[in-house]
Amino acid sequence: MNNFVCGKNAVLELLAAGREINRVYLDKTKKGDFHRQVIEACQQRSIPYSFVDKQHLDKLADTENRGVVAAVAGTEYCEIADILAIAAERGEPPLVVILSEVEDPHNLGAIMRSALCAGAHGIIIPKRRAVGVTPTVAKVASGAAEYLPVARVANLVQAAEELQAAGLWLIAADLHGDDIFKIDFSGPLAIVMGGEDKGIAPLLLKKCDFKAKIPMKGKLGSYNVSASAAIFLYEALRARI
Repeated sequence: MNNFVCGKNAVLELLAAGREINRVYLDKTKKGDFHRQVIEACQQRSIPYSFVDKQHLDKLADTENRGVVAAVAGTEYCEIADILAIAAERGEPPLVVILSEVEDPHNLGAIMRSALCAGAHGIIIPKRRAVGVTPTVAKVASGAAEYLPVARVANLVQAAEELQAAGLWLIAADLHGDDIFKIDFSGPLAIVMGGEDKGIAPLLLKKCDFKAKIPMKGKLGSYNVSASAAIFLYEALRARI
């Protein structure tokens, strides 16, 4: 969940301390040196920021916010090793989901719910250019956020290499891949899904061992990422039953 830190000095100290911050919200009607300092600090650390109405700031935090609110990650993220340890404890081949730049909290929440229901051992998301486990995500996940481990990493390519070194195969959801129903999902694997607009980052896609597509009929070109993830996850579950 997000915790909200308010006020000029508190937010500047938070930025200077290097604390993990999901987003900074600034009153769009205020200008001046303080806002410039906050924006520069956000840019230096690649922290997203938004200009919003005062009413929006007041909804985020009940206390006096002085025109700035920082959303600090309240979720306890785990390490990749923790996810693999859970699979080992259960005596199961690891099943992991890697999400590349998924920005819609509703998609992340839906994927988390499908992953938990399908028996996945955890999800890996990037720290930048992607949504974290926010209150909206947790609400959509309908409880899955409390039970499914999530690792938030600085570099997805390095994460992929770590999984491969541990014996996992990486299967990417890609329109140019083989038919999903012709691929073996029974072994230790990571399912790699791309973001809503950009898909899977090119360097990460190159790291994948297999590419798979979902056969489709009709006039639409692809599924929503959360729907695609559910199909891939249940193909893995079917192979493991």
